[in-house]
Amino acid sequence: MTAKVIDGKAFAAGVRAQVADAVAKLKADNGIVPGLAVVLVGEDPASKVYVKNKHASTIEVGMNSFEHRLDASTSEAHLLALIAQLNADPTVHGILVQLPLPGHLNSDLVINAIDPAKDVDGFHISNVGLLGTGQKSMVPCTPLGCLMMLRDHHGSLAGMNAVVVGRSNIVGKPMAQLLLGDSCTVTIAHSRTKDLEAVCRGADILVAAVGRPEMITGAYVKPGATVIDVGINRIERDGKAKLVGDVQYESAAAVAGAITPVPGGVGPMTIACLLANTLTACCRANGLAEPKGLTA
Repeated sequence: MTAKVIDGKAFAAGVRAQVADAVAKLKADNGIVPGLAVVLVGEDPASKVYVKNKHASTIEVGMNSFEHRLDASTSEAHLLALIAQLNADPTVHGILVQLPLPGHLNSDLVINAIDPAKDVDGFHISNVGLLGTGQKSMVPCTPLGCLMMLRDHHGSLAGMNAVVVGRSNIVGKPMAQLLLGDSCTVTIAHSRTKDLEAVCRGADILVAAVGRPEMITGAYVKPGATVIDVGINRIERDGKAKLVGDVQYESAAAVAGAITPVPGGVGPMTIACLLANTLTACCRANGLAEPKGLTA
């Protein structure tokens, strides 16, 4: 068996095009332009790249992009004051504080200072609680992207056995909640799960978000299963830097029915879903119908 490759890059392009069309319609019909504010504190190289990409993608779909770059020594009080200012700004519909923050800043305090309705990362404790109880919320971007691709591939997910390997607040836990919401039978596993290989082999849908390079091999995969690899890990191989996922791609692809590659799988969906969340937040703020197919 050779797995179908789920092309996240192409799927994300489709999501961005859908967002762009909806943004253009919002402008034409209502004179409204969705706005995304991104706050970067410090000079973390990876974070600077992410922020640059988010800015370019926001402009590309016709939204307003507001960048706030703060020095690494910025005080917590100053950062919280900026967030309060953005909360009160009606032209800003989404607020994202790029993580990680410098060590002297309390990430939980900062994230929970964001207006939950503008929390397009879906990390605010109110959105976590709403998602966990099956209510309307802002949904974390990466799990939302995974769900979109799974729905596209399978149609209905009802009754499928899903195993999520990883229990982070950013991916593992919200991914499990979304799969439950689509009527899967869900197991959350992790690095300390007993006989993890056997647990994974019971999955029709296997989501790897454990943060360990190539931990999940073909031996973990049920024949014909759909494998979603959320991991992005930099390793050295043959003297060269290489990006790999949490799944050992070649062995898993020989067993799975469908699989996401790394790079080019889940990664591109994260920014696409950030744009979708900003559009959703804008529509909700203005009492307008939410875009179809772009929410959980």
